Amino acid sequence: MEFCCLGSGSKGNATLIRFGRSLVMVDNGFSVKYIEACFAERGLDMSDLVAVLVTHEHSDHVMGVGPLSRRHKVPVYATAGTFRSPKLNKLFQATHVCCDSVFSIKCPETDQLLSVKPIAVPHDSFQSSQFVFDDGTCKLGILTDLGSISDHITQQYSGLDALLLEANHDVPLLRSGPYPPSLKVRVEGNWGHLSNEQAAQLLSAIDKNKLHTVVLGHISEKNNNIELVKQIFTGFTHHIDRILYATQAQGFEWLQVSANK
Repeated sequence: MEFCCLGSGSKGNATLIRFGRSLVMVDNGFSVKYIEACFAERGLDMSDLVAVLVTHEHSDHVMGVGPLSRRHKVPVYATAGTFRSPKLNKLFQATHVCCDSVFSIKCPETDQLLSVKPIAVPHDSFQSSQFVFDDGTCKLGILTDLGSISDHITQQYSGLDALLLEANHDVPLLRSGPYPPSLKVRVEGNWGHLSNEQAAQLLSAIDKNKLHTVVLGHISEKNNNIELVKQIFTGFTHHIDRILYATQAQGFEWLQVSANK
């Protein structure tokens, strides 16, 4: 299993997971033209995209889901609450998923199965979920767009081999920054986004025995910067082989998820 990101931030999000010859996309806040260009740059075929998984209905995660689904005949998976959004009412195919209930996606060429577990998270949307992927040998977790951490989340994201984790904002920068007061309260609240410190707390709490790769993403361009994130996570470099940073403009390139630790 491999994963890469086509962009991570408030202007748009899309992450790809490759298993066998198939691709699964988590969210798409970009235009179809942008996604097709990203695929071409990476030598990928749109016909290998077998599913789009949606975490929640905010525009930076779903703006391009409908057009992509219709144009390339890709099924879309999301919770019933997320499908309430009118932004997702015109799809090639809609498949409802339930939090904490595992489902599988098959690679048509190899019959390889990718198991997916949606995890309920607190965010100001209808029914947000994040995802843990298991290809039978290793596990990858994606965890962004949540305002607080529960014991359940800590448990579900323990024992991973790789993790894409939100480190959205630096609290002092957010409080002194350009956002209006109501938006500051929303971002910092229990249903908003994880701060650098909260992300570090989550990383401290989970079982990291097998964890070899962590990517910090959804980093705010106005309320955070990579140098601040690096300062917070320097202490984890003794336990984790690779700590990387996803950007809005470039995301990150393919990373192998292995079970070699």
